[in-house]
Amino acid sequence: MSSSGLSQLLTPEGMALLDSLPEYSEEGSLALSQRLRGEGHSPELIAAALTQSRLRTKARDKFGDFASSMLFTAHGLEQATRLEVAAHHAARFRDAQVRRVADLGCGLGGDTIAKAALGLEVLGVDCDEETAALATVNVRPFPNARITLGRAEDVDFSHLDGAWFDPARRESRRGRTARIHDPEEATPPLSFVRAVADEVGAVGAKLAPAIDHEHLVPGTETQWVSWRGQVLEACMYFGPLAGALAEGAVIARSALVLGSDARSAQLVPDSSDEAELRNPPVGSIGAYLWEPDGAVIRAGLLGTLARKLGAHTIDDSIAYLSSDDASQAALDSPLARAFRVREVMPFTTKKIAARLRELEVGTLEVKKRGMDIDPARLRSELKLDRRAPHAATLIATRAGGSRVAIIAEAC
Repeated sequence: MSSSGLSQLLTPEGMALLDSLPEYSEEGSLALSQRLRGEGHSPELIAAALTQSRLRTKARDKFGDFASSMLFTAHGLEQATRLEVAAHHAARFRDAQVRRVADLGCGLGGDTIAKAALGLEVLGVDCDEETAALATVNVRPFPNARITLGRAEDVDFSHLDGAWFDPARRESRRGRTARIHDPEEATPPLSFVRAVADEVGAVGAKLAPAIDHEHLVPGTETQWVSWRGQVLEACMYFGPLAGALAEGAVIARSALVLGSDARSAQLVPDSSDEAELRNPPVGSIGAYLWEPDGAVIRAGLLGTLARKLGAHTIDDSIAYLSSDDASQAALDSPLARAFRVREVMPFTTKKIAARLRELEVGTLEVKKRGMDIDPARLRSELKLDRRAPHAATLIATRAGGSRVAIIAEAC
């Protein structure tokens, strides 16, 4: 967005034009642009308004109805915290009786809005001038929230009793943008976050989901969060924001799984023994198979989940769980996707194809774990008859050290 276009958009006339635009569509954008030119609007304002209209439509997935009154950048929207996830962050601060909190690296204001909606006084800080300007517009409905341009390192924390960090975790390398997984290389680094936690107490920080456990801080809780099966983040909580999890645990971990059907579940450690947390017993493939959510795996809580489901793993290097019996609660758990096993056979493409034809499978979902295969290529090699009436899931994996194909159906 050009600076001229932004400055024209951030006027009463510019915002009125944006709010008057019809539902955005690629097909109608050219005709709409020509109409707006005919009405005398500048090309810069038209471009800025149409860009915002397109981004608002895209943003509904993350912000729902709030998107219709917000402003975005393409990069900022990509990085913005989904509102449902931000609500969980905010609830930690509310439950810890925090009243005044800084949202550092606030971006377009998703976390700021979520905290303000729960009644907290929120100071949003961002070092990018355009982003801070757009965030100022986005928090207008909340008189208890304000945005300022600046760096987290320059904030005066003496009047705050909480802080939320969203450090920049990308850097340019040889003309390409790369993700940063070491929190000390982020901006600001984890060491600064820890120093603020020593001063303020109630501090949370959004980290990369691929953070190595060696970077976790004693006395904190780190929670991996997934949305519809995608692991979005790992959040480290200090002081009163950290949950009291397994007794005796030095570093607490948890997994929060948020589903598309409004179901959610949290998994917390049930032991202070690392081996018990991570490593379920190994057994054979039973009547049921579970695919654990990625947040559970990232958190290193596969053993905890296995005990919760009454299951075991099928190989000491594979994160699939199985059992011969299953309660309805286990089958319905958002923490893992459940399958009913129909058959198990050695992984041989020709034999798999022949069996799927016998079962009249025309629609096939292919999943893999611990196997170097291309699911799309395998599906092509199986040469299914798409007119066949039945559907199935083919799970290519390892069990007991051998390559196997599991023909299953989702529970």
